[in-house]
Amino acid sequence: MKEIEISSNVKCGNGNPLLIIAGPCSIESEELVMNVAEKMKTITEKLNLPFVFKSSFDKANRTSINSWRGPGLEKGLKILEKVKKTFDVPVLTDIHETSQAEAIGDVCDIIQIPAFLCRQTDLLVAAAKTGKIVNIKKGQFLAPWDMKNAVTKIEETGSEKCMLTERGTSFGYNTLVVDMSSLPVMRSFGYPVIMDTTHCVQQPGGQGTITGGKREMIPYLMRAAVATGVDGLFLEVHPEPEKGLSDSTTMLHLDGVEDLLKMAKDIDTLIPKS
Repeated sequence: MKEIEISSNVKCGNGNPLLIIAGPCSIESEELVMNVAEKMKTITEKLNLPFVFKSSFDKANRTSINSWRGPGLEKGLKILEKVKKTFDVPVLTDIHETSQAEAIGDVCDIIQIPAFLCRQTDLLVAAAKTGKIVNIKKGQFLAPWDMKNAVTKIEETGSEKCMLTERGTSFGYNTLVVDMSSLPVMRSFGYPVIMDTTHCVQQPGGQGTITGGKREMIPYLMRAAVATGVDGLFLEVHPEPEKGLSDSTTMLHLDGVEDLLKMAKDIDTLIPKS
């Protein structure tokens, strides 16, 4: 298992503590982002867990054309840069087009490939060529072993800065399921594997023009994934998820995150890492 160094004090894989990637789904406002970042840093420091802040400047694959997408690249990156400098934490955001790679790489420590785009060769190559870590979300339509091809695309650029994220598999209409065997399969490629516990409980397009979800199922999937032996957890959190402009049914309540992460850490300490 390769160790991925995200910053001087944040590492993932190879037996390191459970990495926590967390933040609101979308950059709704600077105030919200700074509030969540500050509280998540406090929680993760208290639990002695490494932390990466995440949020999206553009939700380019919303169900409806009328849905909130975000503040855009320029404004969004300025807010993420402020988070990084203010709280001294690494930051992650999504890339949607190759033209965005350079600007995102100038600010972010991790560039995330959305699940729907995980086979887009040019996008993977552009992200890897920035020299930053690339977190590839497994497509809802892919078998876990198919992700080896995505990893190879990163490696062919000369980079070994890669992480893979499980976020559920399509199961009929408007439903996702998680096959826990996908986690060790993807870890066998030699790179850290992250469990996205919030997107896994989505019901894509399940409410017509918006995506639904089952927030109450998140703790169960989290416990199962950590017990299976993942290297990190991806969480979308919000002070008032029901008022969130994106993923309102699947973001976690910020005030309940500490107890969940304490539980995850307790399980993680019992699992031998290889």
